[in-house]
Amino acid sequence: MSKVKTTYFCQNCGAQAAKWVGKCSSCGEWNTYVEEVIHKENKNSRLQVFSSNKNEGHRSNQPILLQEIGTAEYPRIAVPGKELSRVLGGGIVPGSIVLFGGEPGIGKSTLMLQLALRMKNLKVLYVSGEESEQQIKMRAERLGITTTSCFILQETSTQNIFQQIEVIQPNLVIIDSIQTIYTNIIDSSPGSVSQVRECAAEFLRFAKETNTPVFMIGHITKEGSLAGPKVLEHMVDTVLQFEGDRNHIYRLLRATKNRFGSTNEMGIYEMQGEGLREVTNPSEILITNRDNPTSGVAIASTLEGNRPMLIETQALVSTAAYGTPQRSSTGFDLRRLSMLLAVLEKRCGFKLGVKDVFINIAGGIRVEDPGIDLALVCAVLSSNEDLPIPQNICFSGEVGLTGEIRPVNKIEQRISEAEKLGFEKIVISSHNLKGIGKKAFNIQVISASKIEEVLSIIFG
Repeated sequence: MSKVKTTYFCQNCGAQAAKWVGKCSSCGEWNTYVEEVIHKENKNSRLQVFSSNKNEGHRSNQPILLQEIGTAEYPRIAVPGKELSRVLGGGIVPGSIVLFGGEPGIGKSTLMLQLALRMKNLKVLYVSGEESEQQIKMRAERLGITTTSCFILQETSTQNIFQQIEVIQPNLVIIDSIQTIYTNIIDSSPGSVSQVRECAAEFLRFAKETNTPVFMIGHITKEGSLAGPKVLEHMVDTVLQFEGDRNHIYRLLRATKNRFGSTNEMGIYEMQGEGLREVTNPSEILITNRDNPTSGVAIASTLEGNRPMLIETQALVSTAAYGTPQRSSTGFDLRRLSMLLAVLEKRCGFKLGVKDVFINIAGGIRVEDPGIDLALVCAVLSSNEDLPIPQNICFSGEVGLTGEIRPVNKIEQRISEAEKLGFEKIVISSHNLKGIGKKAFNIQVISASKIEEVLSIIFG
């Protein structure tokens, strides 16, 4: 009987060490090394169930001149719905492998099941390692989508999965989730670094050799990063991140990596009892309709990727009750909020250092666009002075450390979005006037170069 061999793997980056160490020398994380049993792979033991297609599209191992390499245009697989198709870059690329991550309960399995049920003309194999067939059937009935081309497989072994793939010959494979799948080649538990890496490598080889796209659902850690080795994100073609607050109904779909499209696109979904519904015009939903103007509320024209939309920024400024001022931000970077408050106190003379300041982005979404700085500043000053901002005006501009209003990119799209929703005025940086050109808008464009000019415009 051969001796059992063990080694230590970093759960964060996948680095290997002969013994346990406290700090990983590769990624610098502490207490991430876990002991795993290793087994040297036998080349004859691997089950090549998709070997019948291994000669299709086989490339020569001989070096080829770049001019001699032919380019083949593969038509993308149409995806039902505009949001997912936009984030993927126009559809699913044959032979691509997509990693789909998100927090527990955010709706990853629901979105992937909706995709599997709506692919009417393609055979889809949905492999579940977490739920039973009955649970998936109940979810499909709740979604209210009927199909005859979606196969459900409750399995966690890659060898058995590839056997069923050889029988069904699907056009699309969905794995839910990669952390529950294991291979017999490695003697370690499912979800470990070595298992996740090897299982992902097997599905990668299958996707490239058979030209079949594969979607893999992945768990995330408590820090918000994808669970497993970092090499997992390097192996796949596309990494999708499903974001949102479970206490709110809106979900954001972003691409943090995409070899076949842009990473600037974003999809918005609304969680309902019948599943995830696409939000075609998020601006109308993220803005609250009020009969009377309220202080501390300002509308910002922002840009998420290449998609313009209007959001509502809310601010509450009050006297510090316990002597120590509080700074709280929901949906906005707290450090940038501290910077904006320092600019208002240093450049504009507002004494906000002794007051509590609370910021909220309505709708439960998180915004990283610096173009909402001007709206946040106006909302803070509106709440501080208890003066409401007119409801027919919106803002789009970045605030610098000297108190100037800096220009933002794609200003014409921001102005057009505000015009479409019926706003009468929009305040932008005076440096953005050059980028507008001679295009005529049915909205009054007001330019300003300093915060003081904006305050005189809205408060008189």
